[in-house]
Amino acid sequence: MDTEELQRRRDERAQARRRRRIRRRAGIGMTAAVVLIAVAVAIASASGSSSGGTTRTHAATSTRRTRATANAGAHHRRDAARHLRGESTAAILGRPSGVRGTASVPVLMYHVIAAPPGGAPFPGLYVQPQEFAAQMQALKQAGWHAVTLDQLQAYWTKGAKLPAGKPIVVTFDNGYHSQYTAALPVLRRMGWVADENMQLSGLPPSQGGLTTDEVKAMVNAGWELDTQGISHADLITLDASQLRDQIDSARKTIQRRYGVPVNWFCYPSGHYDTTVIDAVRAAGYVGSTTVV
Repeated sequence: MDTEELQRRRDERAQARRRRRIRRRAGIGMTAAVVLIAVAVAIASASGSSSGGTTRTHAATSTRRTRATANAGAHHRRDAARHLRGESTAAILGRPSGVRGTASVPVLMYHVIAAPPGGAPFPGLYVQPQEFAAQMQALKQAGWHAVTLDQLQAYWTKGAKLPAGKPIVVTFDNGYHSQYTAALPVLRRMGWVADENMQLSGLPPSQGGLTTDEVKAMVNAGWELDTQGISHADLITLDASQLRDQIDSARKTIQRRYGVPVNWFCYPSGHYDTTVIDAVRAAGYVGSTTVV
């Protein structure tokens, strides 16, 4: 056996050992349907400490989210298991009340919980219902527990305790009907909550949008309502008046309609600049989310 072949076999054995270690530590088997983009997500608190893996920003609290997709490859599953081991979040458990939390927390992003139709322009926005359920169960078995962004804010700023388990945030964008029909039942059975980033136009029921009664059912199940604005517009292209309409008016409308605080703004397509940040802050949001 030549030197090159010997080295190749050594590398393969070393990779196999690393994969076994990842599976053991994460508690998620390689066959589990945890198909998360391989990015560790850092959450920043505008008023909290920057230690413990958190990221500090100059804007309102900035939360980065990973995308869960139906077509992520095996290498994404391996890396996701590694990044979701949760060493930085485990220290949250049992924290005395009043001591501000500093740990970073993963935030996942979902859109349509259904199989992508033929010719779908963005098939990566679809996760099939059975796969979504498998992902949630795999996370639960690995010791995770879903919380809301408001719960995290209270943890960061007031030392509020979080539910037992490693905290993770499950978010849904736009307001697709399948989030009510397919995602809500799964999370309800698990006793988990989620964040719904609503847009107020462009997704009527005839196109798969949520009805008012369905949104109220989500709120009654403990879901948090946040927003992506009136129409999911590209905010960096708007003038000051249009920005206020998208950001401030959306918040006030949802507050009035559902009686909820709406503390977080989700940048449509992750786009923002300093002008957008200022508008979000002026509208009274405590934080914002973007996409990694």
